[in-house]
Amino acid sequence: IKCILRVDDVYPEALIATGVLNQKSMVAKLLFYMNQILYRSMDQVVVLGRDMKELVMSKINGCGVNVTIIPNWADIDKISPQSKKDNELLKKLNLTKKFVVQCAGNMGRAQGIENMFAAAEMLKNNTDIHFLFIGGGTKRGWMENKVKKDGLTNVTILDQMPRAEQQDFLNACDIAMASLLPMMTGAGVPSRMYNIMAAGRPIIAIAGHDSELSMVVGEEQIGWVVPPDKPERLAEVILLAQSNPDRLSKMGESARKVAETKYSSQNIILQYKQLLEQVLFNETRSSQN
Repeated sequence: IKCILRVDDVYPEALIATGVLNQKSMVAKLLFYMNQILYRSMDQVVVLGRDMKELVMSKINGCGVNVTIIPNWADIDKISPQSKKDNELLKKLNLTKKFVVQCAGNMGRAQGIENMFAAAEMLKNNTDIHFLFIGGGTKRGWMENKVKKDGLTNVTILDQMPRAEQQDFLNACDIAMASLLPMMTGAGVPSRMYNIMAAGRPIIAIAGHDSELSMVVGEEQIGWVVPPDKPERLAEVILLAQSNPDRLSKMGESARKVAETKYSSQNIILQYKQLLEQVLFNETRSSQN
């Protein structure tokens, strides 16, 4: 039978980047070998971005397997832009009049949470700026201890919220942050990026310049790209965004438009349909020959 593999994360690279495995360990080498065999045995491999395609292609190494980019989609029918003054979560937290910088989703090993907190500490005397973190993960305990230890009154941490409430919590900010560790380039693409765009919010991409996250933000002009190890630059960008409301508004409008035109579920499903038809066509042609 014909087989298509969809890759959401590349292993063992994702485990090495997050410090779970040592690159020279036997387990890492075994995983690399097993995944190489898996990729090469497929008829098609689907990846989420350009950086991931490059990494997967290096594993396939010209053995004739096609690699296709089909990204995740944005829930544009369920998530739409909403005014801050109408946001119930911001009202509840008494943050409606603050400039809110949000990070929602997994707070795990692959995210540069430490850099975000370093920027929050640099800006803690600016009472107009507030950081809102929503989610859980391996770094949640560290985050809570950091808030208490350093007296970060400009940081609020909330538990993970159900997907049904995305319309409310994704709109509970002026700008959103999405991050990846430097070595995660190609190993994963943060899916939260697409629904942030659906909410019409600009994005600060805290990642390598050659990551899919950074490339989308830069190409579509829907935010800023910040190196993952430069918290001082992140603080500068947040201040720049706060001082340019008109620019921020235009970026948000562009983000929503990109979500509708490039990353709608209808568009992405059509790409899968075309891929399946291509595989079927090639199989039919081969059997006729």
